[in-house]
Amino acid sequence: MKKLKLITTDLKNNKYWQQEEREASKVSDCMKVINIYPEVSYQEIEGFGGAFTEASAYNYSKLSEKLKEQLIEDYFGETGLKYNMGRVHINSCDFALGNYTYIEEGDEALRTFDIAHDKELILPMVKEAIKKASGDISFLASPWSPPAFMKTNGDMNHGGKLKGEYYEAWAKYFVKFIKAYKEEGIEISSVTVQNEPMAVQTWDSCIYTAEEESLFVRDYLGPALEAAGLEKVDILIWDHNKEEAFNRVRDTLKDEKAKKYTKGVGVHWYTGDHFEALELIKKQYPELKLYFTEGCVEYSRFSDSGEIKKAEMYAHDMIGNLNGGISGFYDWNLLLDEQGGPNHVGNYCAAPILCDSKYDALDKKLSYYYIGHFSKYIKKGAKRIALTRYTDKVQAVAFVNPDGERVVILLNKGEEAIPVTLREEGKGTELTLESHSIVTITYK
Repeated sequence: MKKLKLITTDLKNNKYWQQEEREASKVSDCMKVINIYPEVSYQEIEGFGGAFTEASAYNYSKLSEKLKEQLIEDYFGETGLKYNMGRVHINSCDFALGNYTYIEEGDEALRTFDIAHDKELILPMVKEAIKKASGDISFLASPWSPPAFMKTNGDMNHGGKLKGEYYEAWAKYFVKFIKAYKEEGIEISSVTVQNEPMAVQTWDSCIYTAEEESLFVRDYLGPALEAAGLEKVDILIWDHNKEEAFNRVRDTLKDEKAKKYTKGVGVHWYTGDHFEALELIKKQYPELKLYFTEGCVEYSRFSDSGEIKKAEMYAHDMIGNLNGGISGFYDWNLLLDEQGGPNHVGNYCAAPILCDSKYDALDKKLSYYYIGHFSKYIKKGAKRIALTRYTDKVQAVAFVNPDGERVVILLNKGEEAIPVTLREEGKGTELTLESHSIVTITYK
């Protein structure tokens, strides 16, 4: 360790990714220490990204060419968040302009399958992101609902279940979607079986029990991908809140054949921390990869929260999830308007970047800068490493990048400044974490 770079975001002092370099020195303080242990490593990190919802793509389409370029740079460029992951939805979701599918209603044979709908708004945005990213973007695809005729309630919204006679057709629908996107130059690397399979929503939704999800993976989706030569596309289960994640994984993977096809688990944050659930899954199923597949600050619950509160929700959850074992992070909408939409059922929420109603300005929120403390500095292939901390007032996570660089992220959500001595093998630096601030320290 010779030099350390400190990157600070502190709204009170108007700091956004403010950088400072320091010489490392011997540190003898034993009272306020955070120790770093790079020889003890955990999961490998695949990256960070967000969702190309139709709402985001619609807002993007309304921007000037200059603002379009700025948005893509802000997320995928070297000066931005350096995202290398993206989520897309199969058929419509709540953050779409309305319900839609890729087939004509009642087409059981899928003869009319066509992704022309996505070519209008979503794919142009995706393709610009691919051009801008310094490396390949890993894409996750998730369905919110099958076509209405395939469901027990005859409606894409309000829950319902996939009818047993359509399990095979729905699995083939996945295959057609993946192949259609590949023809457009977009490689889908993973799919989830169903977004939020326990939630009956006023928008696009579909319910699966653990047994039904296991059956669909075992006898339909896994074999369909295999038969189509798409066995490298990973199947992720659950894709819902952490508080039920361990039980759901346990019950879904009781069947060994379903377990064989399942490569990972997706989780959301809407019912609280439950970071221990991730640790339980990693302990009991070490072969599975964990992904944070969706999270946002919902206006229905947190419309009155300030920007610091919103940003700290992100950083707190990201630190807890990474310490719990996740390998990849997908934020929700990439771009929303000032209302938090559009959303075809009025389920508005915040996003790291908003645009105004005239589409002539972009507004980077504090959460954007907080996310950057992770996505800009933790490189693909990094491994989480061990640390110890002297107080729970500091939230912390650490990594070693493939080139040997250490990345340590420290969060102070409190009202008081906190002194910290960062130390590895007796060398490091002393710093002060100001109230409501986040600091990333990098060094070799």
